[in-house]
Amino acid sequence: MISGWIRRAPLAAYLLITYAISWAIAIPLAARALGVLTLPLPFAIHYLIPFGPMIAAIIVTRVSEGPDGLRALFARMTRWRVGAGWILFSILAPIVAFAAAAVVAPMFGAPRTDFRQLGVVNFLPYLGIGAWLLWLLSYGIGEETGWRGFALPRLQATRSALTATLLLSVPWAVWHVPSLLYLGNIKNLGILLPGFFIGLVVGG
Repeated sequence: MISGWIRRAPLAAYLLITYAISWAIAIPLAARALGVLTLPLPFAIHYLIPFGPMIAAIIVTRVSEGPDGLRALFARMTRWRVGAGWILFSILAPIVAFAAAAVVAPMFGAPRTDFRQLGVVNFLPYLGIGAWLLWLLSYGIGEETGWRGFALPRLQATRSALTATLLLSVPWAVWHVPSLLYLGNIKNLGILLPGFFIGLVVGG
């Protein structure tokens, strides 16, 4: 019965499973941060949340499309659609921009950049370059595999790229809400929350 429903409504199944997995972690953490829950949950488990979309995508793809669908999903994760030059540019450009800002900013009275901050992440000890690996695995692979690798192509099958991205950005933004409650970002963002949503749209 469940497998039949997943085949009939794969996108709805993906959203349901994604929320179920990710919010099973995020909501207790939010409740603890708000003082509603007193269980000693380590906030470090926050980094398991981004894998919810990937796990949901794998489950739904396996049920609805079988092994061939899974192979196609994983193939999209490793398929490069741009030349090596653009890939190198995308890697080096942020580094060059950051380095330039670090050099120029002190000339205008800003404090010198503490490069050690690049290895600082929430809820974990100092990781150094390991922080970049953590972000790549959790947000880059875990989160993106589900939302952009699975959900977006299905919406684009019957809609324009812009419409599909706008539609996807709504449940994607809602997915973040419990995490924002304990990360403290929801107060800091304030009127910038629309910018957060726009960032999802542009990134899609």
